[in-house]
Amino acid sequence: MPRERRPLGLGVLLLGSQLANVGLSNIPNVTLGFILAQAAIYLGFINLPWSTREICVSSYYVWHLRQWKRLLLATFDHADDMHLYYNMVSFLWKGKSLEQRYGSRKFFAILAVFSVAVNVVYVALGEFVSSFLDDYSYARQCAIGFSGVLFALKVLTTKHDRSSTTTVIGIALPVKYGVWCELILIQVLVPNASFLGHLAGILVGLLYTKGPLKVIIKILLSILDGGSVSRQRPSYTYHSGTTGGGFSNRGYYAR
Repeated sequence: MPRERRPLGLGVLLLGSQLANVGLSNIPNVTLGFILAQAAIYLGFINLPWSTREICVSSYYVWHLRQWKRLLLATFDHADDMHLYYNMVSFLWKGKSLEQRYGSRKFFAILAVFSVAVNVVYVALGEFVSSFLDDYSYARQCAIGFSGVLFALKVLTTKHDRSSTTTVIGIALPVKYGVWCELILIQVLVPNASFLGHLAGILVGLLYTKGPLKVIIKILLSILDGGSVSRQRPSYTYHSGTTGGGFSNRGYYAR
């Protein structure tokens, strides 16, 4: 069922104000494109032929009912305007930093892979936890939102952070533990948040920093270049290297 056009809420206005303060010309192309596209999807400017409920992701819908489209589409929709605002502001700063570091082409490939990989891991976690706890409600927790990708990007920003400590609610911690503390803190402050969705993001980030997902991204980059993995063009330049929402049988879950 197609969605209706949504009105401009406070979150959308705050997001617009934030973008104006930063300046559109100061935001890298891929980061700005992803923000504007998700805002357009939320507001209904992009007329998509499905409702939010029809694309939220859960292990029940994906693994048992084989509704594979949810693995991609759920990432880019949001539950309400404040959900959109918090996710996009977080992405604005992470995206600016990482796109400048990796370049637009590689950053786009990273986002494309992460957008699907986070949901794949989320489905796997839902199946595992349901079986382990013998509680099938976890398989039916249906989530939407970009924050799983944000947690994956947080792992990347942490990797490149040269400082030895980070501050979480005024407490100095070793930087490598910051993302794990944020995972717990968000769950405490926002009980409706999807713990498994955020955890999936962290695991995807680790899969990239530790190596496995880098292979998939290299393949995607090769496809974008119109080449093959085994026959890449030589390079002589060295480069330095919230919350979402969803449905379940018990109500809304955030990711």
